Amino acid sequence: MRKKSVWLVITIIVIVTLGKSYFKKNEAAKSELIIFHAGSLSIPFREVCRAFGKNNPEIIIKTEAAGSRACARKITDLGRRCDVLASADYRVIESLLMRDLADFNIKFALNEMVIAYNDKAQFSDEINPNNWYDILLKDEVMFGRSEPNLDPCGYRTLQVFQLAESFYRKPGLAEKLYEKDVVLRPKETDLLALLETGEMDYLFIYRSVAQQHGLKMLLLPDKINLKTQRFTDFYNSAKVKLSGKKPGEFIIRKGEPMIYSVTIPRNAENKKDAEKWVEFLLSPQGRKIMEKHGQSCITPAKADGFDKLPQSLKILCQ
Repeated sequence: MRKKSVWLVITIIVIVTLGKSYFKKNEAAKSELIIFHAGSLSIPFREVCRAFGKNNPEIIIKTEAAGSRACARKITDLGRRCDVLASADYRVIESLLMRDLADFNIKFALNEMVIAYNDKAQFSDEINPNNWYDILLKDEVMFGRSEPNLDPCGYRTLQVFQLAESFYRKPGLAEKLYEKDVVLRPKETDLLALLETGEMDYLFIYRSVAQQHGLKMLLLPDKINLKTQRFTDFYNSAKVKLSGKKPGEFIIRKGEPMIYSVTIPRNAENKKDAEKWVEFLLSPQGRKIMEKHGQSCITPAKADGFDKLPQSLKILCQ
């Protein structure tokens, strides 16, 4: 009996030792991929990462969602490292990272601005494309928008205000909407819970996000929703002043059709896996996932800095 106990203890020790050795070996074989991305990409990217992970189980993916400009500021101002950065506006990467911190900028998806709401929203049975601004300006109505200096959806909302003033021929409309007491958050997805619980009536947000969360939405006229290349010149008439690369510097962001982009920053520590992940995102399977969640894709993707693309990405871009 005593001998059996000794052998049992020895067996347990051997199993534990071998288990630890295997665990350490297995962990050492894994690599970490860090992705910073726009909040509006959270749901489609979750599925993209899950699908990518099935064929690449050795890669541990960590994602951080924030406003696109906030994502870029993590790199430019805080010195944070990431392997992939995906922005809801290609101009964020172009103006804050290109030349110094990134070599290429791949435009891969589109979107449009809408006004989202649910059944609890005041006057939801009355709002339409011709009176939405009157509804939103009512004292008892509360709407939300995101912070322009952190999130493209925030400055695109202000551009919609300006375009609406011209389109509807309502002098002073943009200023009235801007000065209205609203719910302001760092990124548009931070406002979803308030909308869904009825603490807020309406929200300026991307069509894909409203669709993903099953929200009702008011579609805006194409001349103000920043959707189509056809009205680029008109969109350009809307201008928003934003903080620049350095404290005290400013840039003017003109309205234009919405284009998402992705890059691999120069300071990426895992460029090999970053290239594999971006390749998957741009592949037919990745595009299918994006389109399933309301984001139409640019096919083939268009890359600024094409000559500096890894070879595996060149065949998917132009």
